[in-house]
Amino acid sequence: MLYIFETELLNNKSIFFSLQKIYGIGQKQSFFICKKLGFSGNLKTFELSSDQINKLIKCIERSNLVITSELKKLQSLFLKNLVSIKLYRGLRKIQGLPVRGQRTHTNAKTTRIKTKLFF
Repeated sequence: MLYIFETELLNNKSIFFSLQKIYGIGQKQSFFICKKLGFSGNLKTFELSSDQINKLIKCIERSNLVITSELKKLQSLFLKNLVSIKLYRGLRKIQGLPVRGQRTHTNAKTTRIKTKLFF
């Protein structure tokens, strides 16, 4: 097992898919990181040498990506800001209802039941 940025990467997966397990790195970033370091798409995580792992970590740090705990912290602060200014999106998010205009009459019943107030 390989631990990078608070994330456990599986040995039997290719490095392209393993990088996507890191919170904040998607397909596009993973592809560019692999291409920049010259990793093939078939390279497995357990085949990486310690030198390649160090290059990988340095490349991710230099790319100025907001990942793992920093990204989670920023998202929670953004949500708290929406709630503090009493924006519609923030209030719907707290109630557990759909935020972006989806219907609630026939859909989203499971989230409504959890937050429904009983008098």
